[in-house]
Amino acid sequence: MPRLEADDRRLSSTVNLSPIPRRGQLTMADFVKSLFGGPKPAQAPVVGDDDFADYASAPEPTPAAISSVTNAAYAAQPTGGIGARPYTAWYRVWERTTAEDFKLEMYILPFLAVLILVHVWGTRANRSKARAWALAHAPALQHEFAQVGYKAGQQPAASADILREKKADEFQSYATGRQNVAFVDFKISLIKRYNPFMLLGEYTMPLFFESFPAPVERLEATAYVFDGNETKFAPSYGSGDAKKVPSSSFDGFVFAVVHKDMMKRMREDRYDVSLTTTRDHAKLPVWTAVMSESAEITDMVLTPELIKAIHDAGDDFEALIISDQPTDQPKTLEDTTPKKRISLSLKLSSSPSTLPLFTYFLRLPDHLSASAHFRPEALRRIKQTREEQMAKIRKISEEEKAEERKASADKLKREQRDAKLGRLSADEQRKFLEKERERDGRKKMKRSTVKA
Repeated sequence: MPRLEADDRRLSSTVNLSPIPRRGQLTMADFVKSLFGGPKPAQAPVVGDDDFADYASAPEPTPAAISSVTNAAYAAQPTGGIGARPYTAWYRVWERTTAEDFKLEMYILPFLAVLILVHVWGTRANRSKARAWALAHAPALQHEFAQVGYKAGQQPAASADILREKKADEFQSYATGRQNVAFVDFKISLIKRYNPFMLLGEYTMPLFFESFPAPVERLEATAYVFDGNETKFAPSYGSGDAKKVPSSSFDGFVFAVVHKDMMKRMREDRYDVSLTTTRDHAKLPVWTAVMSESAEITDMVLTPELIKAIHDAGDDFEALIISDQPTDQPKTLEDTTPKKRISLSLKLSSSPSTLPLFTYFLRLPDHLSASAHFRPEALRRIKQTREEQMAKIRKISEEEKAEERKASADKLKREQRDAKLGRLSADEQRKFLEKERERDGRKKMKRSTVKA
């Protein structure tokens, strides 16, 4: 036994039995050296393992070196350095901006420029058309009236000064100082050339809706006659030579010569024209119609001069209306007070074909003051029509007053009932309400019996 133990000790001294570290495994000493920056131990190749010979002979991968070019390209830069424009003086805008910064403005500014040019052109075109009308009709107006325009006591230096621009598509004028006429209002309505969008809508809507009339450039003139009330408008009238002037009053009636294209709209829009009957006239063009309350009135108004002027005007003529009734439906008896006036509507045209009709319109009050005095038989129907309309208004007014009286009486009765009910006790209120319900039930039964 002692011999065997000696052999074992001799064998252990010759053979190192310490554990061999595996590949990639660090010993404690290597770990401590790595902490303090010591050299890494060299890895010994594994010998004798034929199965992993290829892997053992392969070289260890080494990391790629970072070049100086890469470091320079991706070096840290200050904020705003990438793509920043150089700082210049505040007024050197061209050095800090490019065309890309104003791309939206490049689309908007041309559009606005076109709109402004169209607006300027449209307003100037409307002014030129209104000025052309004034130049053509100013001599006739200045020949018939003492004052033309809005400047009292002086004539305008130029014919175009008689107009006043109320809107870009509307011009007005005024004339006064003539026998039998208190004053005349003129209104020129033009199309909206300055606004292409509204103009397109005005031309498009009539294609789909009949209630929208097609846009037309027209002249509307309304002459308000004295009708014997000169002192109301001119207090100094009647002194001196004015006493010799004949009376300006004439019988009230409604008469109209209307283009057939406007006849339907006239009846719908104007109350006074709806009181007349419509007929054709042999002496007038076929595209016109006469709307009158009496045949005698028609014969008196349609003089040869007026018929010729309507023929000369052609399609530019729209309506000539003589009326003493309101344009809108009267709601009270005060609205039916006669207010005599003469209205003329013409399409605005560059041709002078409407000038004879316009001149006749200015002189028509003289003809009415001298000739519009009819027989009692002819006026009887006119007065009957007026009385029927007044009776309808009076009936409607009485019904409205009766409803107001009934509503006030019901309100008073209800207040008295509530006051009486508030003074009763609970049992008395219950009995009062039961009696009220029984009374209402009996009234309903009586009504149903009467209806049956």
